[in-house]
Amino acid sequence: MLTIRSVIFNVLFYLNLVVILILALPTLAMPRRGILAVARFWARSNLWLLRTVCGTTAEFHGIEKIACGPLIVACKHQSLWETFALVLLLRDPAYIMKRELMWIPFFGWYTAKAGMIAVDRSKGSRALTDMNARVRRELARNRQIIIFPEGTRRPPGAAPQYKYGVVHLYLETGVACLPVALNSGLFWPRRSLRRNPGTIRVEVLDPIPPGLDKDSFFERLQREIEAGATRLLKEGKSEQAALGLRMPDVRQ
Repeated sequence: MLTIRSVIFNVLFYLNLVVILILALPTLAMPRRGILAVARFWARSNLWLLRTVCGTTAEFHGIEKIACGPLIVACKHQSLWETFALVLLLRDPAYIMKRELMWIPFFGWYTAKAGMIAVDRSKGSRALTDMNARVRRELARNRQIIIFPEGTRRPPGAAPQYKYGVVHLYLETGVACLPVALNSGLFWPRRSLRRNPGTIRVEVLDPIPPGLDKDSFFERLQREIEAGATRLLKEGKSEQAALGLRMPDVRQ
């Protein structure tokens, strides 16, 4: 039954995406808020599909800690899920993403219109300079910058591999950094079509104020995100056990 529900969800998920990409074409001629409204509708429809088809719900804790103005949001990255779900938490988000995603027809057009920040990793240290400049411009427009500090999806429970890019942003911009922990990888595993029932939990942690030195900030960010993610991982595994699900160890 779980396999059947997962297949049905994935078919509906990608069908929903294609339909929205086509219907949203007029927003390319509208202000940025038009495509952000479409992104929020897409996120809500995905959460509805997950809940209805797979029995997977979502809980968001600590959202009162999110400031309305310029902010760096550093989120644990385990799944495709958070790439759309975080849009619902922020007033005017801008994701930092790899440049290759901008080349995807339709999708790339919309990310450019939404003012997402593309990073050309082939440029090495120059990529950090370009990213910092673009981030400063977007922060000046009172936007919230979303960065996944590990750079790519990591399995739940895997050893952390934080990159230094988030430190450069923190030091260069002088704004607070908001850590976010989650356990989405238990329910929407990376590189898998399986969608597991249960509750995806997202926890917005206490903001890290500007002014820390690079080592103190980097250590605090990793410690707080990893502690939150470990706690949510245990809660998710306990829930899966109560549901009678026997999950493989996904750590790598």
